[in-house]
Amino acid sequence: MLQIKDTLVSLDVVEKKFCCDLSKCKGACCVEGDSGAPLTSDELEIIEQEFDNFKSYMRDEGVKIVRQIGTWVIDVENDNVTPLVNKKECAYAIFEDGIAKCAIEKAFFDKKTTFRKPISCHLYPVRTKNYSSFTAVNYDSWEICKDAVKKGNDENIPVYDFVSDSLTRKFGKDWCNELKLAIETLKKEKQHP
Repeated sequence: MLQIKDTLVSLDVVEKKFCCDLSKCKGACCVEGDSGAPLTSDELEIIEQEFDNFKSYMRDEGVKIVRQIGTWVIDVENDNVTPLVNKKECAYAIFEDGIAKCAIEKAFFDKKTTFRKPISCHLYPVRTKNYSSFTAVNYDSWEICKDAVKKGNDENIPVYDFVSDSLTRKFGKDWCNELKLAIETLKKEKQHP
């Protein structure tokens, strides 16, 4: 583990390799799983406020389910998550050329909303969990991402590099600079024990 400010970063985030390969997985993370994407308490209000800005990008089924049950729900683990369509894909998922993508993010890139997408989606395969005195930053290994692991290994892209933009969004530039410094120190220590 690396301690950066009030976070503990798993060495898997530093040492494992990862790079999404949408041509292979088809955006399965937007479709698979037991519940929707985890949402922070701040994101609940943002999604409600921004919904009209990105709903035109959504599929009719997604809009319908949001109108029925809301822009977010509480799952069986008592977590705030995005709603699902037919207990399967995220309500905000759209499909382009057979690949699941995010309607919110598409609207963001078209400058229709200032909200990019849930931070949990943006950070994936990194997952964070808040504890009373620190935040854990871990790598989440999921079978549907085996092609991303292969591509990451083939292209030598560490997890932290793959998610550098989202880590900056979540923790800020200073935190990311500290992480990079800690990683460099760790590499030197491994070379010269």
